[in-house]
Amino acid sequence: MNALSRLAPQVRQYLLVTGNYWAFTLTDGALRMLVVLHFHSLGYRPLQIAALFLFYELFGVVTNLVGGYLGARLGLNRTMNIGLGLQVAALLMLTVPAAWLTIPWVMGAQAMSGIAKDLNKMSAKSSIKLLVPGSQQGTLYKWVAILTGSKNALKGVGFFMGGGLLALLGFRGALLLMAALLALIWLASLLLLKKDLGKAKAKPKFRDILSKSRAINILSAARLFLFGARDVWFVVALPVYLSSVFGWDFWLVGGFLAAWVIGYGMVQSFAPALTSKVSGKARGQLPDGRAAFAWAAVLAGLPAAIALGLGSELSAHWVLLGGLMLFGVLFAVNSSLHSYLILSYAKEDGVSLDVGFYYMSNALGRLLGTLLSGWVYQAYGLEACLWISSVFVLLAALLSLGLPKHGEASAAG
Repeated sequence: MNALSRLAPQVRQYLLVTGNYWAFTLTDGALRMLVVLHFHSLGYRPLQIAALFLFYELFGVVTNLVGGYLGARLGLNRTMNIGLGLQVAALLMLTVPAAWLTIPWVMGAQAMSGIAKDLNKMSAKSSIKLLVPGSQQGTLYKWVAILTGSKNALKGVGFFMGGGLLALLGFRGALLLMAALLALIWLASLLLLKKDLGKAKAKPKFRDILSKSRAINILSAARLFLFGARDVWFVVALPVYLSSVFGWDFWLVGGFLAAWVIGYGMVQSFAPALTSKVSGKARGQLPDGRAAFAWAAVLAGLPAAIALGLGSELSAHWVLLGGLMLFGVLFAVNSSLHSYLILSYAKEDGVSLDVGFYYMSNALGRLLGTLLSGWVYQAYGLEACLWISSVFVLLAALLSLGLPKHGEASAAG
Protein backbone atom coordinates (compact mmCIF):
# COMPACT_ATOMS: atom_id res chain seq x y z
CA MET A 1 0.00 0.00 0.00
CA ASN A 2 2.90 2.38 0.75
CA ALA A 3 4.34 1.73 -2.70
CA LEU A 4 0.94 2.43 -4.23
CA SER A 5 0.58 5.72 -2.34
CA ARG A 6 3.94 6.92 -3.71
CA LEU A 7 2.79 6.56 -7.31
CA ALA A 8 1.55 9.54 -9.31
CA PRO A 9 -2.25 10.03 -8.99
CA GLN A 10 -2.75 9.29 -12.70
CA VAL A 11 -0.85 6.00 -12.39
CA ARG A 12 -2.87 4.99 -9.32
CA GLN A 13 -6.11 5.65 -11.14
CA TYR A 14 -4.85 3.75 -14.20
CA LEU A 15 -4.06 0.75 -11.99
CA LEU A 16 -7.51 0.93 -10.39
CA VAL A 17 -9.25 1.14 -13.76
CA THR A 18 -7.12 -1.70 -15.12
CA GLY A 19 -7.73 -3.85 -12.02
CA ASN A 20 -11.49 -3.33 -12.32
CA TYR A 21 -11.35 -4.22 -15.99
CA TRP A 22 -9.26 -7.33 -15.34
CA ALA A 23 -11.58 -8.61 -12.60
CA PHE A 24 -14.63 -8.03 -14.75
CA THR A 25 -13.04 -9.68 -17.77
CA LEU A 26 -12.16 -12.85 -15.85
CA THR A 27 -15.78 -13.27 -14.74
CA ASP A 28 -17.03 -12.44 -18.24
CA GLY A 29 -14.94 -15.16 -19.88
CA ALA A 30 -15.65 -17.66 -17.11
CA LEU A 31 -19.40 -16.99 -17.26
CA ARG A 32 -19.51 -17.63 -21.00
CA MET A 33 -17.71 -20.96 -20.59
CA LEU A 34 -19.88 -21.93 -17.60
CA VAL A 35 -23.07 -21.31 -19.57
CA VAL A 36 -21.81 -23.16 -22.66
CA LEU A 37 -20.58 -26.21 -20.75
CA HIS A 38 -23.47 -26.41 -18.30
CA PHE A 39 -26.22 -26.16 -20.86
CA HIS A 40 -24.34 -28.46 -23.21
CA SER A 41 -24.34 -31.06 -20.42
CA LEU A 42 -28.10 -30.57 -20.05
CA GLY A 43 -28.58 -31.60 -23.68
CA TYR A 44 -29.07 -28.19 -25.32
CA ARG A 45 -28.26 -28.12 -29.04
CA PRO A 46 -25.50 -25.76 -30.32
CA LEU A 47 -27.97 -23.32 -31.90
CA GLN A 48 -29.96 -23.20 -28.65
CA ILE A 49 -26.79 -22.40 -26.71
CA ALA A 50 -25.85 -19.73 -29.25
CA ALA A 51 -29.31 -18.17 -28.82
CA LEU A 52 -28.58 -17.70 -25.11
CA PHE A 53 -25.94 -15.10 -26.07
CA LEU A 54 -28.06 -13.22 -28.63
CA PHE A 55 -29.12 -10.47 -26.22
CA TYR A 56 -25.54 -10.25 -24.89
CA GLU A 57 -24.40 -9.06 -28.32
CA LEU A 58 -27.55 -7.13 -29.25
CA PHE A 59 -27.57 -5.01 -26.11
CA GLY A 60 -23.93 -4.10 -26.71
CA VAL A 61 -24.98 -1.90 -29.63
CA VAL A 62 -27.41 0.15 -27.53
CA THR A 63 -25.30 0.17 -24.37
CA ASN A 64 -22.22 1.65 -26.02
CA LEU A 65 -24.28 4.40 -27.62
CA VAL A 66 -26.23 5.34 -24.49
CA GLY A 67 -23.37 4.49 -22.12
CA GLY A 68 -21.13 7.13 -23.66
CA TYR A 69 -23.83 9.73 -23.00
CA LEU A 70 -24.25 8.56 -19.40
CA GLY A 71 -20.47 8.61 -18.87
CA ALA A 72 -20.28 12.22 -20.01
CA ARG A 73 -23.19 13.28 -17.75
CA LEU A 74 -22.59 11.14 -14.67
CA GLY A 75 -18.84 10.48 -14.79
CA LEU A 76 -16.92 7.38 -15.88
CA ASN A 77 -16.41 6.23 -12.31
CA ARG A 78 -20.19 5.83 -11.98
CA THR A 79 -20.70 4.02 -15.28
CA MET A 80 -17.82 1.65 -14.46
CA ASN A 81 -19.30 0.93 -11.04
CA ILE A 82 -22.76 0.44 -12.51
CA GLY A 83 -21.23 -2.13 -14.87
CA LEU A 84 -19.57 -3.99 -12.00
CA GLY A 85 -22.81 -4.01 -10.01
CA LEU A 86 -24.84 -5.29 -12.95
CA GLN A 87 -22.36 -8.13 -13.48
CA VAL A 88 -22.75 -9.20 -9.85
CA ALA A 89 -26.53 -9.18 -10.35
CA ALA A 90 -26.24 -11.18 -13.59
CA LEU A 91 -24.14 -13.83 -11.86
CA LEU A 92 -26.64 -14.09 -9.00
CA MET A 93 -29.55 -14.37 -11.45
CA LEU A 94 -28.14 -17.71 -12.61
CA THR A 95 -27.86 -19.15 -9.09
CA VAL A 96 -31.62 -19.71 -8.88
CA PRO A 97 -33.02 -23.28 -8.69
CA ALA A 98 -32.49 -25.32 -11.85
CA ALA A 99 -36.21 -25.28 -12.69
CA TRP A 100 -36.04 -21.50 -13.11
CA LEU A 101 -33.19 -21.63 -15.62
CA THR A 102 -35.38 -21.35 -18.68
CA ILE A 103 -34.05 -19.97 -21.96
CA PRO A 104 -35.76 -16.55 -21.47
CA TRP A 105 -34.34 -16.27 -17.93
CA VAL A 106 -30.80 -17.11 -19.03
CA MET A 107 -31.08 -14.76 -22.02
CA GLY A 108 -32.14 -12.02 -19.60
CA ALA A 109 -29.11 -12.69 -17.39
CA GLN A 110 -26.86 -12.62 -20.45
CA ALA A 111 -28.46 -9.35 -21.57
CA MET A 112 -27.61 -7.83 -18.18
CA SER A 113 -24.07 -9.19 -18.42
CA GLY A 114 -23.72 -7.73 -21.92
CA ILE A 115 -24.83 -4.30 -20.71
CA ALA A 116 -22.41 -4.56 -17.80
CA LYS A 117 -19.54 -5.57 -20.06
CA ASP A 118 -19.95 -2.66 -22.45
CA LEU A 119 -20.41 -0.10 -19.68
CA ASN A 120 -17.22 -1.39 -18.07
CA LYS A 121 -15.25 -1.45 -21.32
CA MET A 122 -16.38 1.99 -22.46
CA SER A 123 -15.56 3.47 -19.06
CA ALA A 124 -12.11 1.85 -18.88
CA LYS A 125 -11.08 2.87 -22.39
CA SER A 126 -12.38 6.44 -21.99
CA SER A 127 -10.62 6.86 -18.63
CA ILE A 128 -7.21 6.25 -20.20
CA LYS A 129 -7.65 9.34 -22.40
CA LEU A 130 -8.14 11.48 -19.30
CA LEU A 131 -5.27 10.01 -17.30
CA VAL A 132 -2.58 10.70 -19.92
CA PRO A 133 -1.59 14.30 -20.78
CA GLY A 134 -2.40 15.25 -24.36
CA SER A 135 1.28 15.83 -25.13
CA GLN A 136 2.19 12.21 -24.26
CA GLN A 137 0.62 10.34 -27.17
CA GLY A 138 3.26 7.61 -27.05
CA THR A 139 2.29 6.85 -23.44
CA LEU A 140 -1.39 6.85 -24.44
CA TYR A 141 -0.70 4.27 -27.17
CA LYS A 142 1.24 2.03 -24.76
CA TRP A 143 -1.33 2.26 -21.97
CA VAL A 144 -4.31 1.50 -24.20
CA ALA A 145 -2.40 -1.38 -25.84
CA ILE A 146 -1.64 -2.90 -22.43
CA LEU A 147 -5.24 -2.45 -21.25
CA THR A 148 -6.73 -3.93 -24.43
CA GLY A 149 -4.26 -6.78 -24.76
CA SER A 150 -4.41 -7.82 -21.13
CA LYS A 151 -8.20 -7.81 -21.28
CA ASN A 152 -8.31 -10.26 -24.17
CA ALA A 153 -5.62 -12.48 -22.65
CA LEU A 154 -7.53 -12.60 -19.37
CA LYS A 155 -10.74 -13.40 -21.20
CA GLY A 156 -9.03 -16.51 -22.52
CA VAL A 157 -7.85 -17.31 -18.98
CA GLY A 158 -11.47 -16.84 -17.92
CA PHE A 159 -12.51 -19.61 -20.33
CA PHE A 160 -10.18 -22.01 -18.54
CA MET A 161 -11.26 -20.69 -15.14
CA GLY A 162 -14.92 -21.28 -15.95
CA GLY A 163 -14.28 -24.89 -16.90
CA GLY A 164 -12.16 -25.47 -13.79
CA LEU A 165 -14.68 -23.90 -11.40
CA LEU A 166 -17.49 -25.92 -12.97
CA ALA A 167 -15.57 -29.14 -12.35
CA LEU A 168 -14.62 -28.19 -8.77
CA LEU A 169 -17.67 -26.33 -7.45
CA GLY A 170 -20.49 -27.04 -9.86
CA PHE A 171 -22.52 -24.44 -11.76
CA ARG A 172 -24.16 -22.70 -8.78
CA GLY A 173 -21.06 -22.81 -6.56
CA ALA A 174 -18.87 -21.29 -9.29
CA LEU A 175 -21.33 -18.45 -9.84
CA LEU A 176 -21.62 -17.68 -6.12
CA LEU A 177 -17.83 -17.55 -5.71
CA MET A 178 -17.38 -15.22 -8.69
CA ALA A 179 -20.25 -12.97 -7.53
CA ALA A 180 -18.72 -12.69 -4.03
CA LEU A 181 -15.24 -11.84 -5.31
CA LEU A 182 -16.51 -9.33 -7.87
CA ALA A 183 -18.69 -7.70 -5.20
CA LEU A 184 -15.54 -7.03 -3.15
CA ILE A 185 -13.87 -5.44 -6.20
CA TRP A 186 -17.01 -3.36 -6.71
CA LEU A 187 -16.96 -2.05 -3.13
CA ALA A 188 -13.26 -1.14 -3.43
CA SER A 189 -13.97 0.68 -6.69
CA LEU A 190 -16.78 2.68 -5.09
CA LEU A 191 -14.35 3.88 -2.44
CA LEU A 192 -11.16 4.43 -4.44
CA LEU A 193 -12.01 5.44 -7.99
CA LYS A 194 -11.75 9.17 -8.63
CA LYS A 195 -15.08 10.96 -8.44
CA ASP A 196 -16.46 12.65 -11.57
CA LEU A 197 -13.76 11.15 -13.80
CA GLY A 198 -14.76 11.92 -17.39
CA LYS A 199 -17.76 14.05 -16.46
CA ALA A 200 -18.25 16.68 -19.16
CA LYS A 201 -17.99 20.32 -18.10
CA ALA A 202 -20.99 21.20 -20.27
CA LYS A 203 -23.94 18.83 -19.88
CA PRO A 204 -24.24 17.01 -23.22
CA LYS A 205 -27.62 16.71 -24.90
CA PHE A 206 -28.92 13.32 -25.96
CA ARG A 207 -28.47 14.19 -29.64
CA ASP A 208 -24.73 14.51 -28.96
CA ILE A 209 -24.40 10.71 -28.82
CA LEU A 210 -24.09 10.70 -32.62
CA SER A 211 -20.53 11.77 -33.39
CA LYS A 212 -20.01 14.78 -35.61
CA SER A 213 -16.28 14.19 -36.13
CA ARG A 214 -15.43 12.97 -39.63
CA ALA A 215 -12.39 11.05 -38.34
CA ILE A 216 -14.41 9.24 -35.68
CA ASN A 217 -17.22 8.42 -38.09
CA ILE A 218 -14.76 6.91 -40.59
CA LEU A 219 -12.85 5.01 -37.91
CA SER A 220 -16.11 3.66 -36.49
CA ALA A 221 -17.20 2.40 -39.91
CA ALA A 222 -13.80 0.74 -40.39
CA ARG A 223 -14.11 -0.85 -36.95
CA LEU A 224 -17.53 -2.27 -37.85
CA PHE A 225 -16.14 -4.09 -40.89
CA LEU A 226 -12.94 -5.14 -39.09
CA PHE A 227 -14.80 -6.95 -36.31
CA GLY A 228 -17.43 -8.28 -38.69
CA ALA A 229 -14.51 -9.79 -40.63
CA ARG A 230 -13.30 -11.65 -37.55
CA ASP A 231 -16.62 -12.93 -36.26
CA VAL A 232 -18.03 -13.96 -39.64
CA TRP A 233 -15.82 -17.04 -39.46
CA PHE A 234 -14.52 -17.18 -35.89
CA VAL A 235 -17.71 -17.24 -33.78
CA VAL A 236 -19.79 -20.08 -35.26
CA ALA A 237 -18.19 -21.37 -38.45
CA LEU A 238 -14.72 -22.12 -37.06
CA PRO A 239 -15.77 -24.06 -33.91
CA VAL A 240 -18.31 -26.10 -35.88
CA TYR A 241 -15.74 -26.82 -38.61
CA LEU A 242 -13.11 -27.93 -36.09
CA SER A 243 -15.64 -30.25 -34.48
CA SER A 244 -17.37 -31.67 -37.55
CA VAL A 245 -14.53 -31.78 -40.11
CA PHE A 246 -11.43 -32.21 -37.94
CA GLY A 247 -13.27 -34.40 -35.45
CA TRP A 248 -12.10 -32.44 -32.40
CA ASP A 249 -14.06 -32.97 -29.19
CA PHE A 250 -15.67 -30.10 -27.31
CA TRP A 251 -12.81 -29.70 -24.82
CA LEU A 252 -10.17 -29.54 -27.53
CA VAL A 253 -12.14 -26.94 -29.50
CA GLY A 254 -12.75 -24.82 -26.39
CA GLY A 255 -9.17 -25.10 -25.18
CA PHE A 256 -7.73 -24.19 -28.57
CA LEU A 257 -9.94 -21.13 -28.96
CA ALA A 258 -9.14 -20.01 -25.40
CA ALA A 259 -5.41 -20.32 -26.12
CA TRP A 260 -5.90 -18.34 -29.35
CA VAL A 261 -7.63 -15.52 -27.44
CA ILE A 262 -4.81 -15.43 -24.87
CA GLY A 263 -2.17 -15.23 -27.61
CA TYR A 264 -4.20 -12.59 -29.43
CA GLY A 265 -4.31 -10.47 -26.28
CA MET A 266 -0.57 -10.82 -25.72
CA VAL A 267 0.13 -9.58 -29.25
CA GLN A 268 -2.16 -6.59 -28.66
CA SER A 269 -0.10 -5.60 -25.63
CA PHE A 270 3.04 -5.45 -27.79
CA ALA A 271 1.36 -3.70 -30.72
CA PRO A 272 3.25 -0.38 -30.24
CA ALA A 273 6.54 -2.17 -30.90
CA LEU A 274 5.13 -4.10 -33.87
CA THR A 275 3.72 -1.00 -35.55
CA SER A 276 6.83 1.13 -35.05
CA LYS A 277 8.22 0.61 -38.56
CA VAL A 278 4.93 1.17 -40.38
CA SER A 279 3.92 4.12 -38.23
CA GLY A 280 7.20 5.96 -38.67
CA LYS A 281 8.00 5.97 -34.97
CA ALA A 282 11.71 6.21 -35.83
CA ARG A 283 10.94 9.69 -37.16
CA GLY A 284 9.22 10.66 -33.90
CA GLN A 285 5.74 9.91 -35.25
CA LEU A 286 2.92 7.73 -33.96
CA PRO A 287 0.40 5.70 -35.99
CA ASP A 288 -2.10 7.63 -38.09
CA GLY A 289 -4.58 6.88 -40.87
CA ARG A 290 -1.78 5.74 -43.16
CA ALA A 291 -0.77 3.04 -40.66
CA ALA A 292 -4.41 1.93 -40.23
CA PHE A 293 -4.71 1.46 -44.00
CA ALA A 294 -1.38 -0.38 -44.30
CA TRP A 295 -2.08 -2.93 -41.57
CA ALA A 296 -5.64 -3.56 -42.79
CA ALA A 297 -4.40 -4.00 -46.36
CA VAL A 298 -1.89 -6.62 -45.18
CA LEU A 299 -4.66 -8.50 -43.35
CA ALA A 300 -7.22 -8.29 -46.16
CA GLY A 301 -5.78 -11.03 -48.35
CA LEU A 302 -5.20 -13.58 -45.59
CA PRO A 303 -8.74 -15.02 -45.17
CA ALA A 304 -9.01 -15.40 -48.95
CA ALA A 305 -5.64 -17.18 -49.01
CA ILE A 306 -6.88 -19.58 -46.31
CA ALA A 307 -10.03 -20.24 -48.35
CA LEU A 308 -7.96 -21.00 -51.44
CA GLY A 309 -5.70 -23.26 -49.39
CA LEU A 310 -8.66 -25.24 -48.05
CA GLY A 311 -9.82 -25.83 -51.63
CA SER A 312 -6.39 -27.09 -52.70
CA GLU A 313 -4.50 -30.33 -52.06
CA LEU A 314 -2.63 -28.83 -49.11
CA SER A 315 -3.26 -30.18 -45.61
CA ALA A 316 -6.40 -28.51 -44.27
CA HIS A 317 -5.01 -28.70 -40.73
CA TRP A 318 -1.85 -26.77 -41.62
CA VAL A 319 -3.68 -24.26 -43.80
CA LEU A 320 -6.42 -23.46 -41.31
CA LEU A 321 -4.44 -23.55 -38.06
CA GLY A 322 -1.40 -21.78 -39.51
CA GLY A 323 -3.62 -19.19 -41.16
CA LEU A 324 -5.52 -18.70 -37.92
CA MET A 325 -2.30 -18.00 -36.01
CA LEU A 326 -1.17 -15.40 -38.56
CA PHE A 327 -4.67 -13.90 -38.66
CA GLY A 328 -4.56 -13.54 -34.87
CA VAL A 329 -1.28 -11.60 -34.98
CA LEU A 330 -2.34 -9.23 -37.77
CA PHE A 331 -5.85 -8.75 -36.41
CA ALA A 332 -4.50 -7.99 -32.92
CA VAL A 333 -2.29 -5.23 -34.31
CA ASN A 334 -5.17 -3.75 -36.31
CA SER A 335 -7.46 -3.81 -33.28
CA SER A 336 -4.90 -2.24 -30.95
CA LEU A 337 -4.07 0.44 -33.51
CA HIS A 338 -7.78 1.34 -33.82
CA SER A 339 -8.09 1.48 -30.02
CA TYR A 340 -5.29 4.04 -29.89
CA LEU A 341 -6.67 6.13 -32.76
CA ILE A 342 -10.14 6.50 -31.23
CA LEU A 343 -8.62 7.91 -28.04
CA SER A 344 -6.31 10.13 -30.05
CA TYR A 345 -9.23 11.55 -32.07
CA ALA A 346 -11.74 11.81 -29.21
CA LYS A 347 -12.43 15.14 -27.52
CA GLU A 348 -11.15 15.26 -23.93
CA ASP A 349 -14.31 16.92 -22.62
CA GLY A 350 -17.02 14.28 -22.84
CA VAL A 351 -14.60 11.66 -24.22
CA SER A 352 -17.06 8.84 -23.51
CA LEU A 353 -19.48 10.21 -26.14
CA ASP A 354 -16.94 9.55 -28.90
CA VAL A 355 -15.67 6.29 -27.42
CA GLY A 356 -19.20 5.01 -26.85
CA PHE A 357 -20.19 5.77 -30.45
CA TYR A 358 -17.08 3.97 -31.70
CA TYR A 359 -17.66 0.85 -29.60
CA MET A 360 -21.28 0.85 -30.70
CA SER A 361 -19.92 0.25 -34.20
CA ASN A 362 -17.65 -2.43 -32.78
CA ALA A 363 -20.65 -4.21 -31.22
CA LEU A 364 -22.67 -3.84 -34.43
CA GLY A 365 -19.83 -5.44 -36.37
CA ARG A 366 -19.70 -8.36 -33.92
CA LEU A 367 -23.45 -8.83 -34.18
CA LEU A 368 -23.37 -8.71 -38.00
CA GLY A 369 -20.44 -11.14 -38.11
CA THR A 370 -22.11 -13.55 -35.67
CA LEU A 371 -25.36 -13.66 -37.64
CA LEU A 372 -23.55 -14.09 -40.96
CA SER A 373 -21.25 -16.74 -39.51
CA GLY A 374 -24.10 -19.12 -38.75
CA TRP A 375 -26.12 -18.48 -41.90
CA VAL A 376 -23.27 -18.42 -44.43
CA TYR A 377 -21.54 -21.47 -42.96
CA GLN A 378 -24.76 -23.48 -42.94
CA ALA A 379 -25.59 -22.50 -46.52
CA TYR A 380 -22.17 -22.27 -48.21
CA GLY A 381 -19.41 -23.52 -45.87
CA LEU A 382 -16.30 -22.12 -44.22
CA GLU A 383 -14.65 -20.97 -47.45
CA ALA A 384 -17.54 -18.59 -48.14
CA CYS A 385 -17.20 -17.13 -44.63
CA LEU A 386 -13.50 -16.54 -45.27
CA TRP A 387 -14.15 -14.76 -48.59
CA ILE A 388 -16.66 -12.45 -46.85
CA SER A 389 -14.04 -11.82 -44.16
CA SER A 390 -11.54 -10.67 -46.79
CA VAL A 391 -14.09 -8.34 -48.36
CA PHE A 392 -14.91 -6.83 -44.97
CA VAL A 393 -11.23 -6.20 -44.13
CA LEU A 394 -10.72 -4.66 -47.57
CA LEU A 395 -13.62 -2.28 -46.88
CA ALA A 396 -12.03 -1.39 -43.53
CA ALA A 397 -8.75 -0.66 -45.32
CA LEU A 398 -10.39 1.51 -47.97
CA LEU A 399 -12.30 3.47 -45.32
CA SER A 400 -9.01 4.04 -43.46
CA LEU A 401 -7.74 6.03 -46.44
CA GLY A 402 -10.04 8.81 -45.25
CA LEU A 403 -8.50 8.97 -41.76
CA PRO A 404 -6.25 11.93 -40.87
CA LYS A 405 -2.54 11.67 -41.57
CA HIS A 406 0.11 13.38 -39.45
CA GLY A 407 -0.39 17.12 -39.74
CA GLU A 408 -4.12 16.71 -40.44
CA ALA A 409 -5.25 15.50 -37.01
CA SER A 410 -5.95 18.96 -35.73
CA ALA A 411 -8.42 19.51 -38.52
CA ALA A 412 -10.17 16.22 -37.94
CA GLY A 413 -12.02 16.99 -34.71
